[in-house]
Amino acid sequence: MRHLRNLRSKFSISFPADEEGFVGRECPKQKCEGYFKLQPGTGLKGNNLPTHCPYCGYTAGSNEFLTKAQITYAKSIVTREVTGALLKDLKSLEFDHRPLGGFGIGISMKVTGRPTPIRYYREKKLETEVVCEKCTLRYAIYGVFGFCPDCGVHNSLQILNKNLELVQKLLAVAEAQEPQVAQHLIENALEDCVSAFDGFGRETCRVFAPKAAKPDKATEIRFQNIAAARDRVKEQFGLDFAATAASADWTRVLRAFQKRHLLAHKMSVVDEDYLTATGDSQSLLGHKVSIAVPEVRELVARLHHLGHELFRSLEAKQ
Repeated sequence: MRHLRNLRSKFSISFPADEEGFVGRECPKQKCEGYFKLQPGTGLKGNNLPTHCPYCGYTAGSNEFLTKAQITYAKSIVTREVTGALLKDLKSLEFDHRPLGGFGIGISMKVTGRPTPIRYYREKKLETEVVCEKCTLRYAIYGVFGFCPDCGVHNSLQILNKNLELVQKLLAVAEAQEPQVAQHLIENALEDCVSAFDGFGRETCRVFAPKAAKPDKATEIRFQNIAAARDRVKEQFGLDFAATAASADWTRVLRAFQKRHLLAHKMSVVDEDYLTATGDSQSLLGHKVSIAVPEVRELVARLHHLGHELFRSLEAKQ
């Protein structure tokens, strides 16, 4: 059995990257088993670095994050090596003894067969590609938000900033359009602004919910009503993410969010609730609310600041 004896005691198997340079990973935690991809060579440098699941945050050695398809592929390579060596050894035992004489008996042994085939696989397509701003790892996930698989930093603030950058580009397009089209784009930009901050705020509160007075309540905080969200964050986390904002700036943020509410629910027509919330003139009642590019641009800048304060304050909270 020379060929079997000559096999290596250990096999080093590399997993091929897909056409975009990613290699698949899968969370080993049974309640998660989330699939994601990362690009080898990007991110942190060093040996035996841990891997973080982008979805649940579970942390373990990188070898624990092999996907089921990769494990099947690796086993098939080993099996092919073993069966191939075994076939060669058996092949060497083949013989063919011809019959002797007129009534002699002949005997022979012929070995047939092929090594076990390799079980190849393809990596899955995912929805969002991210380059971590802290460690530069390039990775891909389902959904939008997640922890960096290398450094473990959550990407909610990074995603907020990217979405607000898109709002700025939409406003630039609006400025080059005729008035009716421009107004439509400006309104879309305002709605996108509020939606981006709402998604960011919800996800950030969910990630840091273990630090809250009542974690289940923290995961229910919504940011479309930013004044109510400010109160809920104070109540659950004991911090004020708008504390460093000037009073006039906070008032403008409230007004912009109220205008977005009118766009979404009142066909842009000013009602008593809007006037009560903003303190604007009663003469506006029943009129369509006005929204201009500078106003949305100011909101983008202020939401950058408020988002940074919320994330960093929760991150630093003991």
